[in-house]
Amino acid sequence: MAQGVAFMTVLDLEQTARETGDSAAKAWLRALAATAPIAVHPQRTLPAVIEELGRHYGEAPALVSAHESFTYAQLAERANHYARWALALGLAKRDTVCLLMPNRPEYLAIWLGVTRIGGVAALLNTSLSGAALAHCINIAAPRHVIVAAELVGAIESARPHLAGEARIWVHGGGHAGLPRLEDAVARQSGAPLAGAELGDVGIDDRALLIYTSGTTGLPKAANISHQRVLNWSYWFAGMLDTGPSDRMYDCLPMYHSVGGIVAIGALLVRGGSVLIRERFSARAFWDDIARFDCTLFQYIGELCRYLVQAPPHPRERAHQLRIACGNGLQADVWTAFKERFALARILEFYAATEGNFSLYNAEGEPGSIGRIPPFLARRLPVALIRFDVDKDAPIRNADGFCIRCAANEAGEAIGRIALLSSSERAAGAPLPRIARRKTRVNALVRGRDREGARFEGYTDAAASDKKILRHVFEPEDAWFRTGDLMRRDARGFFYFVDRIGDTFRWKGENVSSCEVAQALTECPGVLEANVYGVAIPGTDGRAGMAALVTDTRFDLAALRTRLKTCLPDYARPLFLRILGAMEVTATFKHKKSDLVRAGFDPSLTEDTIFFNDAARGAFVRLDTALYERIRDGAIRL
Repeated sequence: MAQGVAFMTVLDLEQTARETGDSAAKAWLRALAATAPIAVHPQRTLPAVIEELGRHYGEAPALVSAHESFTYAQLAERANHYARWALALGLAKRDTVCLLMPNRPEYLAIWLGVTRIGGVAALLNTSLSGAALAHCINIAAPRHVIVAAELVGAIESARPHLAGEARIWVHGGGHAGLPRLEDAVARQSGAPLAGAELGDVGIDDRALLIYTSGTTGLPKAANISHQRVLNWSYWFAGMLDTGPSDRMYDCLPMYHSVGGIVAIGALLVRGGSVLIRERFSARAFWDDIARFDCTLFQYIGELCRYLVQAPPHPRERAHQLRIACGNGLQADVWTAFKERFALARILEFYAATEGNFSLYNAEGEPGSIGRIPPFLARRLPVALIRFDVDKDAPIRNADGFCIRCAANEAGEAIGRIALLSSSERAAGAPLPRIARRKTRVNALVRGRDREGARFEGYTDAAASDKKILRHVFEPEDAWFRTGDLMRRDARGFFYFVDRIGDTFRWKGENVSSCEVAQALTECPGVLEANVYGVAIPGTDGRAGMAALVTDTRFDLAALRTRLKTCLPDYARPLFLRILGAMEVTATFKHKKSDLVRAGFDPSLTEDTIFFNDAARGAFVRLDTALYERIRDGAIRL
């Protein structure tokens, strides 16, 4: 019966889209149609698609930047150079190559080539250095590491902490003792790969490792299959209705799933082009948009806030942008962002790199992170469950099962994981997966032998297991834990509430309090460190604050200098609170709730608080006047 209802719902959706011109209904149908053929062609990966597009679009622009650009033909040829470079080195299926490089078209060509022949590309965060960078390299266990010339210093700082013997290649310049990647790649042909060169690579194979802080601890490497890369690319191509005349403005890091796959893949698979910028600049944004004729913009919420807070720009309404797509756009910025800049449409979505479900706000409901249409509810079961913040655990009933939240009640968002069939278990399938479907859209939402979606996990099996919640609504069921608190209104729209646990978001990045605390306690004079996030009016996310217990060796200037070398900018604490003693629980865990409640308001404590003043390049004592300036937005953070 449920199958028939789902099928009729799709028919109803198609009829609604035809009769009313409902843009949301059309977007869902386009996305379903775009992704339907993926499972039918199990050997057709994104690198193979790029090869096809190189022949079809030829000299049409694919990737554009200030310093280099690729046509479709050039991108395909460049990827083939890297594929043969990897083969010449003896890179085998599932062997890993780490990539540490700022945003540029060459970045995509490198990992397309490596993954075309079955290799895995680990995309390293360019903000990292030292032990943190070494950790990310070590958990990937690469055979080779590619580093841009301007980041050789970061890799050198990590070398003392590296566990393996990966060969390091420098791209974009020479460095004593390290081979130049360009020299080796230039010796290879850019002609299409054929026969044995292609190997046995399919959509179920791992393509990438993308790092995420998760909810606790050091960064984890999430497994990204070729299927997920294709799903992200084609799904967003459908949602955004991209075409050859479109150009995406992409200033997000290419080592992230959104900046590196979604923003790029959604345009390329439909013949469009992408403007790649190394980093965001509010001052240059509108000039770039106009100069490069961009029609789409990939954002994170904080970027939109920066644009709204910026002075008027003569080109801020004289543009061709038709859609801004991204995540983290707060309700208080949404309307001002859309109206001031005359944007026709905003597509807000929710997703996690390692997650097994996504939400899309195709209707443009301000402040919402999306919804799941009724006809997809069976295919993508998502639930909000009651959560005890103090116990840091889901609330269970007398039978031991989790409890679903009522409308507008906050709870942890979870997504059901598809169970392996008996045949998949017998075949030794390593990961839960979605059964392949026919190409027709209706086949995607009709009969499913197993509800749920694939969870590909991390390289660390123990870390993967921690993200799975079992015995949720019935014996032996399994659900992916997002670590996010959300609420869902009576119409089915989801709204983000907060992150669970110690991780908080600042400047669009997840910050692990454990990682920051470890860096702090390695500094001379810091005996204990308790790290947490504090809300600042007018900003998205939470700024880092650390409560410290120190001794006579503690020096603020030395601490600030050390943190600059071991933590990326977004992870460095904005505030320090000096304590006489740390309050702990009976099990010696640091208590945070009172510290978080007090925030950075000096009137709520007798402890000394310091502010990391970027303009003065120092930690300065926070008094009431400075606190009020920060609170009122007079100081840009």
